Amino acid sequence: MTAILVSEVGPRDGLQSIDRAMPLEAKKAWIAAEAAAGVREIEVGSFVPPSLLPQMADTAALVEFARSIPGLNVVALVPNAKGAARAAQAGVHAMSIPFSMSETHSLRNVRKDHPAMLAEITDAACIAKDAGIHFAVGLATAFGCTIEGAVPEATVLRLAEAAVAAGAQELSLSDTTGYADPAQVKRLVRAVKAAVGGDMLTTLHLHNTRGLGLANALAGLDEGITTIDASLGGLGGCPYAPGASGNLVTEDLVLMLNAMGIETGIDLDKLLAVRAILEEALPGEPLYGFTPLVGPMLDYPERIAR
Repeated sequence: MTAILVSEVGPRDGLQSIDRAMPLEAKKAWIAAEAAAGVREIEVGSFVPPSLLPQMADTAALVEFARSIPGLNVVALVPNAKGAARAAQAGVHAMSIPFSMSETHSLRNVRKDHPAMLAEITDAACIAKDAGIHFAVGLATAFGCTIEGAVPEATVLRLAEAAVAAGAQELSLSDTTGYADPAQVKRLVRAVKAAVGGDMLTTLHLHNTRGLGLANALAGLDEGITTIDASLGGLGGCPYAPGASGNLVTEDLVLMLNAMGIETGIDLDKLLAVRAILEEALPGEPLYGFTPLVGPMLDYPERIAR
């Protein structure tokens, strides 16, 4: 099977969802340790106004630090064109803008309806293009919304096509609320690829809210997905989607992929050690994952060597 990119989103999606801010030096230690473990892409933060998310106020400093790590693809989330301009100035390698398929969620998350968001995507795409920065659009609440309920597949396809027309270089499907099941993942990935082209949809952003995160990841891999977002310790969710807790746990995802003989380039033992940085910097913060509790399987080295 093709090598899979595990994209760590904890420093952004994880930390934005907790009340306290992680110290800058601890964030740097986290990013450096994950890169040393073999993680090749990290979403280090978001360029959201600090008044809205003070946890992300140091993102520019993190971009500067992360860019000094050889081989690391440094990504940031941007909510609009203003955020894209700040990200470009900071020097990110790639940026992603969230585009909620649920208009109600969009209004709560970024305070814009669909036409207004498409205008922001168009402007952000131009900024990214001028700066030579890879520009992705994340199709949020693609599998359902805790506010609106089911999101029609036709809506997702229409808005996916509109995002590509507005300048997206890449799309991801986001299970923002943890509603997806493996059959739905397969159906929607196939449908979006048919609508916009197989090379445009590469990524799944999954939550483990109902325990289906790994199953959904496998379903996506079966349909040609090549990048899976995950968060160390399962930190995260969406502060503007009620009940949207629990990102896919990076440690559990890496264990599964490596054990299956799927190339990730990540050393699981080194990755598990990174968890101590979070435990020290965020004492008492709940962390999740089965692998950190019991460790790799006894024959794990033989599994990944096959």
